[in-house]
Amino acid sequence: MRINEVVYNDALPVDGYGPGFFRVGGELREGAVLLTPAGARAWGGYEDTAPLLALAGEVDVLFLGTGAEIAHIPADLRRALEEANIGVESMATGPACRSYNVLLSEGRRIALAALPV
Repeated sequence: MRINEVVYNDALPVDGYGPGFFRVGGELREGAVLLTPAGARAWGGYEDTAPLLALAGEVDVLFLGTGAEIAHIPADLRRALEEANIGVESMATGPACRSYNVLLSEGRRIALAALPV
């Protein structure tokens, strides 16, 4: 079996998550997070649309982690993101973090907005 080391360059991967927190690039972050090519920051949830829409032209896909269980995101949020030409993939937070890390390691233009589990 061949093992390849995963390299993220300057990007910040999700190292772990748990009840109410994320570990991003070795740093503990409480509450919801937004990970973009520019770095990590707190995210205010579905109503905090401005930083998500500001990603237009910077990312092709936004992974939306919906918490411990998969849930539909608000229709107006999905519509606004799609109108801004940002692809949206919503899934439970765990799979969203894992998918984000895989595509991040491939150098893809992605972001992650995730609610804690």
